[in-house]
Amino acid sequence: MKLLNKINKENDIKKISKNDLDKLAGEIREFLLENVSKTGGHLASNLGAVELTIALHRCLNLPEDKVIFDVGHQSYTHKILTGRKDEFYKLRQFGGISGFPKSSESECDAFNTGHSSTSISAALGMAKARELRGSNEKICAVIGDGSMTGGMVFEALDQMTSLNSNCLIILNDNEMSISKNVGGLSSSLSKFRVGKQYNELKSSVENALKDIPAVGKTMAKGIKKSKDSIKNLIVPGTIFGDMGITYVGPIDGHDIDAMTEIFESAFKLNRPVIVHIKTVKGKGYKFAERYPEHFHGVGPFDVETGKSLKIKEKPSYTDIFAKKLISLGGKNDKIVAITAAMAYGTGIRAFQKRFPHRTFDVGIAEQHAITFAAGLAKGGYIPVVAIYSSFLQRGYDQLLHDVALQNLHVIIMIDRSGIVGEDGETHSGIYDTAYLRSIPKLTVIAPKGAKELEAAMDYAVKADGPVCIKYPKGDAYTELDDKNVKFVEGKSEIINFSSQKGETKCKKVAIMAVGNMVRTAAEVRDRIKEETNYEPELINVRFINPIDKERIRETIKDFEVIAVMEEAVRRGSVGEVVGYEMAQLGAQSKLLHFCIEEETVQHGSVARVKESLGLDAEGIYNKMIKVVLNP
Repeated sequence: MKLLNKINKENDIKKISKNDLDKLAGEIREFLLENVSKTGGHLASNLGAVELTIALHRCLNLPEDKVIFDVGHQSYTHKILTGRKDEFYKLRQFGGISGFPKSSESECDAFNTGHSSTSISAALGMAKARELRGSNEKICAVIGDGSMTGGMVFEALDQMTSLNSNCLIILNDNEMSISKNVGGLSSSLSKFRVGKQYNELKSSVENALKDIPAVGKTMAKGIKKSKDSIKNLIVPGTIFGDMGITYVGPIDGHDIDAMTEIFESAFKLNRPVIVHIKTVKGKGYKFAERYPEHFHGVGPFDVETGKSLKIKEKPSYTDIFAKKLISLGGKNDKIVAITAAMAYGTGIRAFQKRFPHRTFDVGIAEQHAITFAAGLAKGGYIPVVAIYSSFLQRGYDQLLHDVALQNLHVIIMIDRSGIVGEDGETHSGIYDTAYLRSIPKLTVIAPKGAKELEAAMDYAVKADGPVCIKYPKGDAYTELDDKNVKFVEGKSEIINFSSQKGETKCKKVAIMAVGNMVRTAAEVRDRIKEETNYEPELINVRFINPIDKERIRETIKDFEVIAVMEEAVRRGSVGEVVGYEMAQLGAQSKLLHFCIEEETVQHGSVARVKESLGLDAEGIYNKMIKVVLNP
């Protein structure tokens, strides 16, 4: 019988013999490979955190105790150990379990995460709430070395020094393999430093010295200073020690016994503790160990070969951007590229290989990336910042204050705009239209397809102020590549004009589509044209800011039915602008607004999510045809 069969609910891990834990870790890895190879997901990070999670769960009593996973893409083992293994066949699928912690999914998920560098702040807040409430549950945050570059982490660490109650921070460092010499020495020292006898002796000696008249306090300070100086010579974590935070490590992140001992000891201390764990990303699967970046987030693949099962037929928008950026960079040496630890995902990696000295990876620090770009622009360069839509939310203040208000020539390439699919609500790019349209002096373009994305980049390089270009995840649309009216600031593109067929009176219909929804709009238009006597006019909105109000007003005056299609939330949308202009003109036109009504969007394939929201071609056509044919 497999050991994993004994894990059916939280805390079942404690029924597993200490001698069987390594075997259980192996079974969990096999389970992850079997399931993630079918559904896709975050593989390498989860393979590296198996033993860490097992050790931590042995020390906790869930759901009373709380563990917060930073980002959360390493929480698969946690989900397995809390009774959700039977749901993994629908991991990240519509209606299935999320790839990230979700409190609505299980009480054992203490805090919803999806973006980085938030766990320590949340853990400190929970620790303070525990103190105010007078309870005694254990609280722990698990954060990766990449997330430690986020500014929120250092803001939290600064406050952490004033927190006198226990809060365990586990730093999961998978940047490199463990050095046996340093690791062994540090492990021994760490066990000693969190041991009960050491801490009681340390407190007794310090208190005794302080009681000596006149010189006691000075002697205690001197000894502490000497001790810390020696410690910092042989033990990493100086920055934490300098901040007054107890640091332990590094510890072998695949030694369950060693971690369990350290965690249990750390939980007994009445102060915050950082335990530094060294793990191997992709542990146990040779392809993930060799290519951890590729297997960080992966689609379905063949376990035996590591090769993707999805055949890529067309270039993605990210591919189009990457190729065009290299072309522009070769012609203009003032163009520089910036990424926030997403060189591979955003397409910056290709530019980085060609122009390494003009490419800057600032780590997971989106706010810094935007203001860093502003500084480069002030210095006469043209910075191109490639960033996911949901992550740009973190740089809103910098985009407004440091870039737009100074009218600096910064180009923001917003990848994953709109519905992103399997990663779910924390990664949805459905809010960018609303938050970008509110920023003055900021030009925002939503290209309809591949050629228009390239044309938008040409336009942005020649602009004299900040430009945002937003585009979706997935294959680039090419069917209307021949329809590319020259870019004019703030002007829409009319792709075709309405016409009348036969003698039937033409009911005037216009479709205004934003970005990727032009593809859907064209399909709906063609179907209406085939099945009725009406051919709707198709308008590519193109510029979200400044928006083409002249075209909107003319459309309102000329057409009886206006459909607006966009992958954006209603509030702050293009459709709201159209509705406002209708009210201003006192128009009798009928407005059909196809957008995202829900405040959040669940995970699942893009096609399935759009279908559920009524944003697929079939759903839109069925609603439109009733209005079009209604006299």
